[in-house]
Amino acid sequence: MTTIILDDSGAPRREHGTLFGRMGQRTERVVLGTAFIAALFVVWQLVTALGVEPPILLPSPADVVDAFRTLFSSFDIWADLAASGKELLYGFALATLVGIGAGLAIGWYPRLGYFFDPFINFLYAIPRVALGPLLVVWLGIGLNSKVALVFLIAVFPVLVNTSSGVRSLDPHLLRVARCFGAGDLKIFRTIALPGSVPFILGGLRLAVGQSLIGVFVAELLGAQHGVGAMIENAGQQFQTDIVFAGLLIFAVAGMLLTAIVRGLERRFDAWRV
Repeated sequence: MTTIILDDSGAPRREHGTLFGRMGQRTERVVLGTAFIAALFVVWQLVTALGVEPPILLPSPADVVDAFRTLFSSFDIWADLAASGKELLYGFALATLVGIGAGLAIGWYPRLGYFFDPFINFLYAIPRVALGPLLVVWLGIGLNSKVALVFLIAVFPVLVNTSSGVRSLDPHLLRVARCFGAGDLKIFRTIALPGSVPFILGGLRLAVGQSLIGVFVAELLGAQHGVGAMIENAGQQFQTDIVFAGLLIFAVAGMLLTAIVRGLERRFDAWRV
């Protein structure tokens, strides 16, 4: 007979006698995620060792490790990482600030939302990647055009999620707060903003992946340095091991940023059951 134990949030928890029952939810997530990645690398190694795909199409994990050694033995990779890091940091930070600020304003003031919704929907429906050549013409081929493209690709998940969070607040809770004499500023600071935190952080998690896509696309439009430019040059020369190494750099950056956002979510959403 299985014993069902509820945790503090009321969700079923595994029996304490099992392996996962003795570890916390965070540890369980890390163990299972690491196990999946390890299994994926084992399958990858087996496929390449059996010769299912030629090395020019699918390099082995050992080849990718050698490519990492070659990359990090030169100074060019550090210039590439610095260039891509700047584009990612500036674009993502700008998308966060504008997306949260505009999303809160649009969600809190319905008439403002009515006014800007057609414009936001219009821009959201346009493939922002197609705006890259225009941004290069308007802002030049340097850092500004790349940051602008990253911003345009990443801002909408934050903006839409934030405005949806404000609009989905419980109207009964707002009515009770007003009955007790709370003003708009007090309600916004104590109810609307905390209640929108899960939506905001969900938008930030989506924006992380969109920002990395923006960095890659922006560097395809013309860049002397950058991980995306490195991947493009390696692909043109059929150096698939370096292509895989560059993709892993993007993947690791995305995982680190997502982990930071999850940490912020645990910090600012700890009050929620």
